[in-house]
Formats: sequence, structure tokens, C-alpha cells
Amino acid sequence: MSCGGRLCLVLFALLLASAVVASESKDPELKQCKHQCKAQQQISKEQKEACIQACKEYIRQKHQGEHGRGGGDILEEEVWNRKSPIERLRECSRGCEQQHGEQREECLRRCQEEYQREKGRQDDDNPTDPEKQYQQCRLQCRRQGEGGGFSREHCERRREEKYREQQGREGGRGEMYEGREREEEQEEQGRGRIPYVFEDQHFITGFRTQHGRMRVLQKFTDRSELLRGIENYRVAILEAEPQTFIVPNHWDAESVVFVAKGRGTISLVRQDRRESLNIKQGDILKINAGTTAYLINRDNNERLVLAKLLQPVSTPGEFELFFGAGGENPESFFKSFSDEILEAAFNTRRDRLQRIFGQQRQGVIVKASEEQVRAMSRHEEGGIWPFGGESKGTINIYQQRPTHSNQYGQLHEVDASQYRQLRDLDLTVSLANITQGAMTAPHYNSKATKIALVVDGEGYFEMACPHMSRSRGSYQGETRGRPSYQRVASRLTRGTVVIIPAGHPFVAVASSNQNLQVLCFEVNANNNEKFPLAGRRNVMNQLEREAKELAFGMPAREVEEVSRSQQEEFFFKGPRQQQQGRADA
Repeated sequence: MSCGGRLCLVLFALLLASAVVASESKDPELKQCKHQCKAQQQISKEQKEACIQACKEYIRQKHQGEHGRGGGDILEEEVWNRKSPIERLRECSRGCEQQHGEQREECLRRCQEEYQREKGRQDDDNPTDPEKQYQQCRLQCRRQGEGGGFSREHCERRREEKYREQQGREGGRGEMYEGREREEEQEEQGRGRIPYVFEDQHFITGFRTQHGRMRVLQKFTDRSELLRGIENYRVAILEAEPQTFIVPNHWDAESVVFVAKGRGTISLVRQDRRESLNIKQGDILKINAGTTAYLINRDNNERLVLAKLLQPVSTPGEFELFFGAGGENPESFFKSFSDEILEAAFNTRRDRLQRIFGQQRQGVIVKASEEQVRAMSRHEEGGIWPFGGESKGTINIYQQRPTHSNQYGQLHEVDASQYRQLRDLDLTVSLANITQGAMTAPHYNSKATKIALVVDGEGYFEMACPHMSRSRGSYQGETRGRPSYQRVASRLTRGTVVIIPAGHPFVAVASSNQNLQVLCFEVNANNNEKFPLAGRRNVMNQLEREAKELAFGMPAREVEEVSRSQQEEFFFKGPRQQQQGRADA
């Protein structure tokens, strides 16, 4: 090797250290060793190449000693190096699926970081490629969105338009990229990554401090035009650490809030009045667009988690967060006005105004003292109006009688008849708690599209979808031969969001070791009906005997034996429980 003795010792020490580093690649030791070689800034290009060769030789000899074979893994590494960054990302992400919880998230994060590094190197080699420029712009937009605003959607749309324009100028190359997108979409669908399922990577960070964060799910139609029926709805999740304060703000969106965990106090300010509400797990609250709100987590130990469904009122599917109280971070919108306007509006000298609107630098979520928390949470549960009269600003879903309940699960629902604030949004909120190992009945909604968020637990779901079937049997109202359906299936973990369009039969199953709890916002809920496809109230049981014979092509008696064999309603034993029961019998 052509490097100095001392330098060789340093590199060899790095090589030995790399042997114990876990990695997601096919040959983690070799990859780490090569990375260490390339990272050395004080050596020449030739010395780096010599270092890499030493890495390969070391790994080859090690495999010979441990496994009695030659450089097979070296060949695998060379094959790995010939793969594109997106191919490496997919393989790496598939490996992460075997892990759970935070380990899985950390694994996916490492995969994404490595992908971005590889893409960056590739972009440097070919900076004029429109697809690479587009991906780079998307990354810039994403970083812009993490800065505290929601202009990311505008940014990405502008980048998308420029990208498409350049594709058009490229002529035939545009068709090549469109074909590649179709291939990648089909490949993603084949692996179960479907437009109806959203996971952590589909959330944008709206704001974050050391005391909490808010994440916003990407616009539904950014993922697929199949979701344009709910284009004007967004999902957000707010998490605040114990004894913290979220500074006053307002949104240009109507919002329905569900308290998924913890307890807090929220204050709503409308002109000359303030309503303060003590909230707890299971509470549902409607906040009108433009209402100034602030919030505290009044618990000493537990995190406060709020799930929000937003309906923007200005631009369909897009909304903004406005801070009046603030300074540098969050930035107050008052700073956009001229000093002359502010002096006249507040009848105050500009030096005092500059001090007021320049002091705050701690972010949107800040730590509060015990005295401050105690002072802002002296209210009865459900809230009080300071000008007299009791408010009914919240309703608790757990206090409602279950719509369906047995040993396999419970379904609680709140609609406009119970909480009139949901009427304007044409919304129903429900919470299903499926017992471990159990399942819901296959069923569908007549009108409502279900936006389902996994609050706790694990499991999976299956859905029959005509839009993703290869034959596209009834897509966009066109009949093309026989109707055909594709099974859409995905694992469910905490934080997963699933969209169930109206008319699509689906089922959810809890894992065998914990309950599955799913919060659902059902849009277009007015006059919606749920149609069970199995169980005591099975739709098929209502058919005449002659209709059954004609529909199934067999005697009605055989059809009835199957359709009436399940005696439970809405929640059943799951597949494994059924198999275990048959084995015991």
C-alpha cells in the first residue's frame, strides 16, 4: 500500500472499528471501510484507491477464514455498486420492514440519508438531468417546509411545473420519464406501497422545538388523483411535552380536534371573549377558522397528542398558520407592517413595539412553570365562559354508548346529532378498539370516505379496489369488460393513515399481541350508511331465496348456510383465532 506507516496504522484502526458497525447494506464492513477511506481529506486520490483495495483484501481474507470461501461478498458489493440509488433505497427499505417501532424508523432514516448522498453524487456528475433537478428541488422545498411555514406546497407545485415544462422541451425524453414513473408506480403497488396508505415519510414537519412538534400529512392529491374527493381536507398531529405552552395562533381552516393522549387546557379567543376548556383523552373539539387559540399540556408526566382534521377555507387543500403573538421565532405577522402603521394602530412608540415583537425566540412550543400551568388550567372539565353560562365546547367519545360492542371490539361514534358543531363539516368521528387477534366485519360506507388514523396498536387491513385492478373494470365510470378488483393490503402501526373511499369493502385486523385502536374522520357523513358483508346483519341475508340462487348459481340453502354461520355482529374472531378454534375442536 502506498501510504505512510503512521497513516496506514490510522486507516487500519478505522478498518477494524468498522467491523463492528451495523449497516443496512449487503456487506456492511466493506462499505464502512470504503467510506472511511474516501472521507480522509489529507491523503491523495491514489492513496484513497490503495486504501479501498486494502479494504477489499481484508474482507476477502476474513471471509476465507470464517466461511472457507473466496470473494463472493466482494462480487455482491460490486453488483450493489452498479445499482441505481432508487434501487438501493428500495432494497434497504425492504430490510427495515423486519424491524419494529423506533428501530424501524431509524433504519428507514439511514436508508433515506444514504439515498440522498448517492443522489447528490449522481447530481454532481449530471447536473442538467431534469429528473435530478426536480428531485433536488423537492428536497429544497421539503427543507423550506420544515422551517415553520406551509409554503412547501406552493414551492413543490412551482418546481413540478418547471420540471414538466422542461420535459416538454426535451421532447421524447418526457415520454421516457413518464414511462419510468408508471413503472415505478406499478412496482410500488406490487410491493403494497399504495396511494391509500400514508406513513411517517408522508408527513411534513410544520414546526418543531425541543418541547414538541406538529406534523402535517401531505396533500392527498399529491399522492394520487384517486383521492381528489377529499382534496380539501388535511390531517395534522400535534405533540407537546409535559407542562408546555403552545403560543397563540390562528388558521385559515376549520378544524376538528381529537385528544388522542394526555390532558391539557385550550383557550379560544373570539373578539371580546375567551373560552377556556380543560380537555382530556377522548375529547372532540371544533375550532372555527380564524379563531385565535393557545394551549397548555397541564400534565406533569404525560405527552399531549392531538389529531386534527383541517378543512381550508381559502385555497383548496392548502392552509397557513398565523402568529400574532411572537417575535423572531415564531415570527409575528405584525412585523410585516410598516412602523408607521404599527405606531398608529397601537398608539405606541416604535421602539417599544420593536421590543415587544422582537423578544420571542424560543419557538412555537415553550416550557411553562408549574404556577403558569396551574393558573391557566383552573376550569371545570368541558370549559366555562367567563361571561356566564356553561359551554358545551367538547364531547368525549368514550362517554358515548358504543354503536357495536362485544368481546372482540367496540365502536364509538359521534355525529352531528350528538355534536352539532360537526354539521357544517358534514363529518362523523368514530373510534374503533379491536381486541387483540380480532377483526372487524367486512363492510363499506354508502357515501362517506373514511380517513383512518391508527392511534395505538398494530395490525393490518385489506380492501377491495376496482381502481387498482389491472383490467380497470369500472374506473372513472367506464365499463371495460368484466369488473375486476385488486386486494389492497397494508400493515397498520401507530401513526399510519389509511383512506377508505365510499363503496369500497374493507376489513381491519388487530395483531395477536395487542389491541388495535383506530380513529376515523368520515367525510360526507350526512345520510351515510354502513353495510356489513358478514355477521348477523349481513346484507346478503336480506336477499330472497330466488335472488341468492340466481346470483350465486347454486341452491339458496347452501348460500344461507355460509352467510348465516357467523352469529357475531361487526367484530369477530380474527383469522388466527378461527384457525386455533378449529384446531382445538
